[in-house]
Amino acid sequence: MKIYKTNLQDVKLIETTIHGDHRGFFTESYSKEFFYEMGITNDFIQDNHSLSVEPGVLRGMHYQTNPKAQTKLVRVTTGAIYDVLVDMRKGSPTYGKWEGYILSEHNHRQLLVPKGFAHGFCTITGNVNVQYKVDEIYSPENDAGIAFDDPDVGIVWPMSNFILSEKDKQHPLLKDAIHDFVWEEEK
Repeated sequence: MKIYKTNLQDVKLIETTIHGDHRGFFTESYSKEFFYEMGITNDFIQDNHSLSVEPGVLRGMHYQTNPKAQTKLVRVTTGAIYDVLVDMRKGSPTYGKWEGYILSEHNHRQLLVPKGFAHGFCTITGNVNVQYKVDEIYSPENDAGIAFDDPDVGIVWPMSNFILSEKDKQHPLLKDAIHDFVWEEEK
């Protein structure tokens, strides 16, 4: 397994080691011991799974407010997505910036989405299964989001005709979003 830093403070891209032969492959997608050795000490307490049937499904940009903010470890087991994060931590050198990554069943990449980031994705293929670990339970009272098309953030999506939930159509702009995330420099 390899862990790469990204241009966004505290976001990590993870590539698992694939052991394959004529039968298929085996990979270790999570090892608490290895992650701890690499400085990822989150206590993941829940696994989530979403299925998006059609290409162009956009889910996002989601986050949970404090005290129920979540770190996510996201991977794709079938299909492919364009996975996007936006730094919402006031004082962060990358506040308001975004990055996108292709996660797919073929590249076996995972993305560590820290607390204080809005997260979303659009499906590039059909029948996409996204699985992710979280370190905090879902809290409806703390469920929030920002607009996927906020012009101040300027996310460049790989397509333009999206299939959205009614909830995701209503998210506010980043400047109007309610949150109290503050960036703390690693010591």
